Amino acid sequence: MFRTVTTLVIAALLTTTSGGAVAQANDQLTLRLPAPTGHHQIGTTALHLVDPTRKDPWNDAPKRELMVSVFYPAKDVRGRQVAPQMTPRAAESFKAFAPRVHTQLPKDGVDWAATKTHSYVDAPAQTTRRPVVLYTPGGAEPRTLGTGVAEELASNGFVVVTIDHSGEASEVDFPGGLRQIDLPPDPAQFPQTMRTVIDTRFADTKFVLGQLEVLAAGRNPDADRKPLPQNLGRALDLRKIGIYGHSVGGGTAAETMHEDRRVDAAISMESYLSYYPAPAGQPLEQFPIARDGTDRPLLVLSSDYWDADMQHDWAPLVENRTTRRIDWDNAQHYVFTDYAAMLPQLQRAGLMTAQGRQELVGAIDPARSVPSVRKSIVDFFDCHLR
Repeated sequence: MFRTVTTLVIAALLTTTSGGAVAQANDQLTLRLPAPTGHHQIGTTALHLVDPTRKDPWNDAPKRELMVSVFYPAKDVRGRQVAPQMTPRAAESFKAFAPRVHTQLPKDGVDWAATKTHSYVDAPAQTTRRPVVLYTPGGAEPRTLGTGVAEELASNGFVVVTIDHSGEASEVDFPGGLRQIDLPPDPAQFPQTMRTVIDTRFADTKFVLGQLEVLAAGRNPDADRKPLPQNLGRALDLRKIGIYGHSVGGGTAAETMHEDRRVDAAISMESYLSYYPAPAGQPLEQFPIARDGTDRPLLVLSSDYWDADMQHDWAPLVENRTTRRIDWDNAQHYVFTDYAAMLPQLQRAGLMTAQGRQELVGAIDPARSVPSVRKSIVDFFDCHLR
């Protein structure tokens, strides 16, 4: 089977479903996310978006439904509650789901619902128009595992929209209830399943961009017409749009920029640029950006997980100097997510082995990896979207 984290994670699902301080309460560990370093306070809100033009590929619903979170520079946070990283329903599902696909994680001992962000729910937004950046997570990952980078960008003056790709995200907490992952259970259909995952992500990101245009025009795109934070639409500068993603989300980000001229710059955090795995007896099919190149800024972040297939996909772009690559030593694939800060806390608490941590994020000190990854992303978008 084609070697990729996303392939291994989703394959496991198909076969099983037929550095901050650490606090403890009630014998359940509370993990903490490192604070953002920018000078803006942060507001956040969740939006329920519905695309009536697309059927959902995973449950045959007549409409495609998504949840996104918006992080933005806040005008005033007085009287506002700090948002949790995960809602209670999502955290309960994540607690059961995550150790099934990452056996290094503890099955118990962590209060996933207790982790707080540094963002305030529905705080009024500043009226200054800001560049907009989308985030698409890795395969089977919820958008909430990208909270740290999203907050860092928002604290530095960006509006960030994180996307859950429902049906293949581990869980999505909709206003009407929790939707868990529901990929087809037949491993024989795996190549087509992965193609559908990737093509659906391309369509999801383009749809979200369209809904942001609705928001910037002064209308409310939320399907339930929930009240929006004051000034939220006025905070979006859609003349300057970036996108970044992790793993399969990184490939989604790069190809979305290639296909959609609204996107000005993209970051891939360790991804392939091809449909994988290939059907039996057929060669891998690369994304058009891998064949055509790009005329817009593209950055790829990599770790020790970088392999020959990734090298093959990215070589034309890197060798032609249309793409810059930054590599982290002693790091592994999930160092680009919130796991970079969380897993060392689990290890210190005796809930994860050193080997388990190294397999997911590497032995790199979070005091080095977290700020350096964040700085690379902020500096890139600062350079190309300001």
